Amino acid sequence: MTECARRTALPASTALRLLRTLENSGFVTRDPDGSFGAGPRMVQIGTRALSSHRLVALSRPLLADVVDATGESAYLALPGPGRTAVYAATHEGTWPIRHSSWIGREVGLDAYAVRAALAGEATPQGYLATRGQLEPDITAVSAPVRSQDRIVAAVTILGPTYRLTGNALSHCGAVIAAAAHRLEVQLGT
Repeated sequence: MTECARRTALPASTALRLLRTLENSGFVTRDPDGSFGAGPRMVQIGTRALSSHRLVALSRPLLADVVDATGESAYLALPGPGRTAVYAATHEGTWPIRHSSWIGREVGLDAYAVRAALAGEATPQGYLATRGQLEPDITAVSAPVRSQDRIVAAVTILGPTYRLTGNALSHCGAVIAAAAHRLEVQLGT
């Protein structure tokens, strides 16, 4: 509540009254520790918005193809507010040990492969890989998706570092770069 009051420049009493109204409407929930989070109505609205987003809809079959080709969990990340990215679509990998869904997760764009992809950085092969930067023992492989001369998304796989080395990493990078290119073609770039 204090953080909401500070960010909105409202008096604490007004922020609390507004948060209670949002809580009664199901837009926010209050955790046992007193912090507020997204409520079921907010999740419903977010889910509807994401499911109708053109990039999300176009990415679903491509993400499934990435998983078929690599076995690793595949994601579509969109630029988020400020210096963030939001994971907007996923297709879960098929390996017994795999990365699990981050749908809706917002990550900072400090030193991650998704940051580099959204910034337009890529190797000559069209992708980037980072190890252990977002989570220990996780390797991320990302490729930028361009539309009308700007980057609109990143296609990413996340998997255990022990499996994403050498030829496997090169193969996954090539698959991700190809998927990003296919999405660009579908967008008409």
